[in-house]
Amino acid sequence: MIPWEKFPEELIQTLETGKRPVPRMRREMVRIVACEMLQKNPCIRRRNSTEVAKKMVAKYPQSLQDIIEGDVIGAGYHSLVKQLQNRIENLKRCSTPKIRKRRHHSDGSDTDEVPPEQRAAIQDTYGCIKWDLKFLPRGETLESQQEKTQKLKRMSQQTDANPEEVKHLMKLTFYTQRKEVNKGKNIQYLLEEWPLWFNEPGMGVHYKELTGTGLKETFIWNIDLKGKRLLNYMNTVGVNKNKKCLQAVTKIQVMRGELSGCSEDVKDLVLLLLSYFDEKEDVMFCYVEDTCLAGGVQMDQVRLTPTIVVCGRFCYSSKRFMLSVDRTIVNNNIPSFVSALCLMFGSYYCFNIHYPSELASTLEFLQRCFFSINPEKGTKVEKTRTARLHVNPRVLTLIQELSDHEWRDV
Repeated sequence: MIPWEKFPEELIQTLETGKRPVPRMRREMVRIVACEMLQKNPCIRRRNSTEVAKKMVAKYPQSLQDIIEGDVIGAGYHSLVKQLQNRIENLKRCSTPKIRKRRHHSDGSDTDEVPPEQRAAIQDTYGCIKWDLKFLPRGETLESQQEKTQKLKRMSQQTDANPEEVKHLMKLTFYTQRKEVNKGKNIQYLLEEWPLWFNEPGMGVHYKELTGTGLKETFIWNIDLKGKRLLNYMNTVGVNKNKKCLQAVTKIQVMRGELSGCSEDVKDLVLLLLSYFDEKEDVMFCYVEDTCLAGGVQMDQVRLTPTIVVCGRFCYSSKRFMLSVDRTIVNNNIPSFVSALCLMFGSYYCFNIHYPSELASTLEFLQRCFFSINPEKGTKVEKTRTARLHVNPRVLTLIQELSDHEWRDV
């Protein structure tokens, strides 16, 4: 039972009127609930915190839900779960022994770590609804799939290929595409066999079949809905909380100059997220001269993970972008930053690539808030020695603060 009767009158009035409690009131609410939970049971697990958070958010969704501009992020209660868990761990810290004896395992193992194969499978299938297909599409055979594959290769060399026919053929051959990726075919092979997969229409079809959501259309819709709030937050709150964010805002103002438009806003957004999370710009971007062609890119300076090659000294001066996957230029003429970002993000899912740890928070925030992929379990982040929670706590903190953030200038 949630101890509603123990909440301060001010908090109850805020909840009843559908307003969001200020951080001070929300922390007090979490303290009361966590204390009550530990009194009932000293062994609280995450699932217990999740059930409590679900009930609280269900009763007062307008006040407690993770929501930005009317769009519920994930299940809507993850940030409250995180706060409850943190408070419970803090309360238990003094009574928890510092050294625990490991449980005995009959196989001689001394850790509870999930086997690497299973972890990899979780990361590969994360966010996907049709990761591996058991059956060919109705009416299709292996021979007809091969015929369509060859037709797509021929169409890639035509300047007047019908985009709707390309999309139709890509959808019909999705089965074969997944089989080849899941067998571990390398990027060079996939580029030769499926050149149209690496363009916007082709990747858009595969990504939608794989995840159930549109790639570019979902991103644009969410940018229109939530982009201004995020930029306003970074420029007013983020700069006071984070020194690197302040430096990034100042640098962006100089580089951007008088430029305006959606693509410029998205550049601001991505660069500010990288600075906010203190993650490395050079893991996501590689800068080359504006006249550089695909063959002139020094690939040893490019990461193995999907990378946007910026043709120009700065994002804001560039009129052309390229995409590199596994140090292979897979698309050498992307006209807009938004398209390049969507192709980069889609590549992680289409080709079973894990998020690099250096971009873990930025990519997960983009994934949850702007690409609308919100699994409750699993992770897309590469395996490291550091344990990863189902939802990155730094991402949850920013989502919660954005949910509470109000502005008057937009």
